[in-house]
Amino acid sequence: MPTYVYKNLETGELYEFKQSMKDEAYTRHPETGAPVKRLITPPGIAFHGSGFYVNDSRSSGEGGSSGGDGGNG
Repeated sequence: MPTYVYKNLETGELYEFKQSMKDEAYTRHPETGAPVKRLITPPGIAFHGSGFYVNDSRSSGEGGSSGGDGGNG
């Protein structure tokens, strides 16, 4: 279940709630009744490194030429 960030419109305090994607956004805090608004936040994923390529997941011996002489010589 995704976690959504909400901001209290009166105090500016931030809250996190786990909700189903099918659920409507809260307009009031479920416990206090204070008015809240759902914030758009970046996804919690970060890519590090030089990049991802289609050949990164293949072993060097699978299909295609690997630039070598193929053992013929």
